[in-house]
Amino acid sequence: MRAWTFIFLLMGAVLPDVAGAATPAFAAIDRTVEEEIRAGHVPGAVVLVGDRDGVRYRRAFGERAVRPARRPMTADTIFDLASLTKVLATTTAIMQLIEAGRITLDDPLARYWPAFGQGGKAGITVRQLLTHSSGLRPDLDLSRSWSGAAAALALALVEQERPRAAPGTRVVYSDINFIALGELVRRVSGEPLDVYAARHIFGPLGMRDTGFAPPPAARSRIAPTDVQQGILRWGEVQDPTAYRMQGVAGHAGLFGSADDLARFAQMLLGGGALHGQRILSAASVLRMTLPQRLPGGERRGLGWDIASPYAGGQDLAFGPESFGHTGYSGTSLWVDLKRGLYLIILTSRLHPDDRGDARPLRRRLSALVADATPAPVLTGIDVLQAQGFAPLAGKRVGLLTNRAGRDAAGRRTIDVLAQAPGVRLAMILTPEHGLDADQEGPVGSGADAATGVPILSLYGRHLHPSAADLAGLGALVVDLQDVGVRFYTYAATMAYAMQAAAAAGVPVVVLDRPNPITAAVVEGPLSPARQRSLTDYFPMPLRHGMTLGELARMFNAEYGLGARLTVVPMPTYRRDWWYDQTGLAWTAPSPNLPTPDAAILYPGVALVEAANVSVGRGTAQPFALLGAPWIDAQDLTRYLEARAIPGVRFEAADFSPVADRYAHRPCHGVRIHLADRARLDAPRLGMELAAALHRLYPADFRLDETAGLIGSRTTLAALASGADPRTLPAGWHAELETFKTLRAKYLLYP
Repeated sequence: MRAWTFIFLLMGAVLPDVAGAATPAFAAIDRTVEEEIRAGHVPGAVVLVGDRDGVRYRRAFGERAVRPARRPMTADTIFDLASLTKVLATTTAIMQLIEAGRITLDDPLARYWPAFGQGGKAGITVRQLLTHSSGLRPDLDLSRSWSGAAAALALALVEQERPRAAPGTRVVYSDINFIALGELVRRVSGEPLDVYAARHIFGPLGMRDTGFAPPPAARSRIAPTDVQQGILRWGEVQDPTAYRMQGVAGHAGLFGSADDLARFAQMLLGGGALHGQRILSAASVLRMTLPQRLPGGERRGLGWDIASPYAGGQDLAFGPESFGHTGYSGTSLWVDLKRGLYLIILTSRLHPDDRGDARPLRRRLSALVADATPAPVLTGIDVLQAQGFAPLAGKRVGLLTNRAGRDAAGRRTIDVLAQAPGVRLAMILTPEHGLDADQEGPVGSGADAATGVPILSLYGRHLHPSAADLAGLGALVVDLQDVGVRFYTYAATMAYAMQAAAAAGVPVVVLDRPNPITAAVVEGPLSPARQRSLTDYFPMPLRHGMTLGELARMFNAEYGLGARLTVVPMPTYRRDWWYDQTGLAWTAPSPNLPTPDAAILYPGVALVEAANVSVGRGTAQPFALLGAPWIDAQDLTRYLEARAIPGVRFEAADFSPVADRYAHRPCHGVRIHLADRARLDAPRLGMELAAALHRLYPADFRLDETAGLIGSRTTLAALASGADPRTLPAGWHAELETFKTLRAKYLLYP
């Protein structure tokens, strides 16, 4: 054995045997594994749950070995990974060689290994081997006496194999496919599979417990498998074919630990890279995990299982866009790119009597973990893709969007529509802050660097598109991320565009998105019906509790805009979800909302920003800072802390913005910590800030300049007279109830 090809961390695992916060889901995992052990299905297990940020749960259960002596399971136990070899080593190596241009996916294998073409196999392609559609039988003939030290004998048998079905006509799960692919890696790279995988996959990823043919020194950490010919298989591969091939084969033979599999899974979630080490391109990760067109309707990726009889219910739990693989010895890895989640279950279910069954454990745990981590909300652009872009078929399209308009995979809506079959993206329209959502002040027009599509700015010379701008369009699509606040300008920009589209006879399609501060809360003073400005388009409260699609329906009906409007809704959205509960990645919709927490503080803190104070624009913490050169930080902090404003706390802060108000000037004030978003009343926070500044600095603070954002002259007058901010909501109650009644007619979500 070439033990030097196995990269071990013999000093033991760094993480403890139990990791993970005490949550109901994790407690349920504990109970489930313990029940399966008591049922005799497995002697023990290591379970690990992780996401893009790292390991969230990790625990060892039961026993690593029952014979010849009992040994407790530990989280750093090394397992015979069995068929996980197919994806961890062989598939990854093949995809790397495809990326390098050394293998072509739809080439016959015989191009690289001429002798393989014997016996009717000349037309079998690399893709067919990866998807088990080659027509070859499940395994080599083990009744023949071909055991020996050299793997070449087994490969000679591969050469003599004949397809049992015409290539590409039937799916048969076959180890022979991956034995052949392992040999392909050797022939193309010049390195045996074990050496190649160690150098190009496991080593760069820091998978120090993973490799073929483990050395004797590692045995103390390895879980034994079954008994063959009276001998306990312990540290030698259980698969009989791989055993005859000296433990190194493309279909089985790999050993590894849960921590190492977690690193591999995080590489996949990272688009092929982990901690700066790129193993695969993001395109290759997507390519190998997308369903292939296979006979019989079975769903497989390239190497990876998606929905086959071997998935054991993990596909049903996580959904059709998840993928993974299982191993005969009781191992499994399942990954959900949409949730950004992975589940690792490692058992040695064959020990001690070959009667174990890991399938119930896989099925139960995958259901628990999937239920505890809902899949990301499908936004309008995701639904539009699922519809095959039917509402836009054959049309020239204009798109009102910015960088936050993205699908669940993180692709810009611009790129999705530019590549959509039967759709021609003819124009991009942008709101305040421009396409990249990073500019302040008027924004010019131009062209998108990636697609070359012309850009029309609706925050520059014009706020409305003209009839000439929209001429020839078959539809105007809107995909903007609103933030749920009356004076955020994107909803008004959408309304202006809807009005122009109605005049030009162009249908409008709004791709809906979540309200990041929930669409369930309606609070704050209402603005009166006025001139339909960018920051005050419709008489509604500070937090309107609606999505952009719902606002479009309300504006169109209540103002009689006349747009032929279609809202593409979000089928799994709940209006009481905060943004981080949707499963979607946050992309800043404007320069000073870098995080969802900034968006939560925005409606309160921004109420005073029209006056002569800095609210942290031009700092790393916009809307979490408030100050001015004339403020005494300690006095303001003491005053606000004494007010006991629910959901926030304050500490004194000094800062110097690099842009916006008081740029490059020292400011003194407070840092606002969001302590409990559910208890925060954002309008009260804003009123408390205004009242504090007016009370402490009446000669400096310009309260009257907040009128436009507060919206209510009555409220402003009450603040000026020294009213307690806690008494102000009573004056808004009747108007809020009237608005809620109006709003109810246009709601789309429970």
